[in-house]
Parts: sequence; structure tokens; C-alpha cells
Amino acid sequence: MAEFNVIEKFVSIDGEGPTAGSLSVFIRFANCNLRCVWCDTSYAWECDPKTEKLTAIEIVKYIKQTGVKHITLTGGEPLIQKNLISLLAMLSDYEIHIETNGSLDIHKFRLGDNVHFVVDYKLPDSGMEDKMYLSNLTAVKSKDAYKFVIASKKDLDKAIEIVRAYRLDEITQVYFSAVFDKMDPADIIEVMKEEHLNRIKLQLQLHKFIWNKNKRGV
Repeated sequence: MAEFNVIEKFVSIDGEGPTAGSLSVFIRFANCNLRCVWCDTSYAWECDPKTEKLTAIEIVKYIKQTGVKHITLTGGEPLIQKNLISLLAMLSDYEIHIETNGSLDIHKFRLGDNVHFVVDYKLPDSGMEDKMYLSNLTAVKSKDAYKFVIASKKDLDKAIEIVRAYRLDEITQVYFSAVFDKMDPADIIEVMKEEHLNRIKLQLQLHKFIWNKNKRGV
């Protein structure tokens, strides 16, 4: 049976997105097809000697034993994992959020109403904006979310431009998030007020305020 390269598996609260503050089982896969300048999980870009090789059955067994009903699949990049669809099919009784970097088509992974996406749009300062799969901007649904990680005023201006061009805040949940230690969230709030961004939410990465910002497995 095919195996997944898993960097981390743990139970914590979701630190961001629609279920922020709620318990979730995290499965963090190794390997990513992007290299964002400010990435805070660069340890998951590649496999390392500590990476676990787990089958879908072993992942499901771990999830079941936690007793937690919400799952966050993250990375790395979950959508480049071979046999991800098979794993999703085995988790139909769970609510699943797939955190994806926005460079890959989400459509074929939407197996049922229990699978939702938290999609990134990589802004200019990430160095990866040209890799975005723009069709995702119209493929998201109301229970999905789009996340804009902002490192500068240029990033913020571009985020607003994208949201308005696609009327994104009318079709899904939209979050603005500051790159930790690079963009002051208060500056984002001031622009949200000036631009009357009524349907957009500012989010803070809760886990970085509860634990050390570099702590893993939380």
C-alpha cells in the first residue's frame, strides 16, 4: 500500500481560518512545490530523516484514536500527495480542512460536503504570485476560505485588488493575515476601515501567541 511522508501529526487548536480556536487533528505532509520567502514551515519543504512513512490506514487509525472529529491536512502541500483522494475517501465521517498554497486545482479533491479548503493567494512579497492557479478564485464555496498573508503595503493593496476583482468576499470567507514580525496587524486594520472591508476578517496565528512562534507540534 502506498505510503505518505508525514512530518508531524498532533492534536491542537486550529490557529487560523474558519475553525480557529477549535480542536483539530493535524497531519502535516512533507514536500511543497513552492518556496515562499517568508514560509514558517520550511522544514516541511522536503523529506528529512525524521519523516514518518505512514499508509492511509495508519493515518486513519491515528486520527480515530485521538477522539477529535475535525482534521486539518497541511504541509508542505497536501494536494501534491499521491493517493490523497484515497485517504479523503476513508475520512468521510470527519470534517476536513485542507490547507493548500493556491497553486493547484482544488476541484478534483472535493469529494463530499465534509471537505473544505483554506486556499492561500500568494502575494508579491512571497515571490510565488506567478504560481497561483487563478481558477480557484471562482471554485471556492461558502464554507471554504481564502487567506492572504500580507508582508507589506504592496501586498495589502494587491490583496484588496484581488478580492474586489473576483468579488471573493461575496462567495467565500476571506482572511487577511500579517506575516509575523513583518507587518503590523494594526496597519491592516486601519486600511480595512478606510476601504470599508466589511466582509473581510483579520486573523492572527493563535498558536504563535500561545506558544513560542518557532515551536512545532502545536
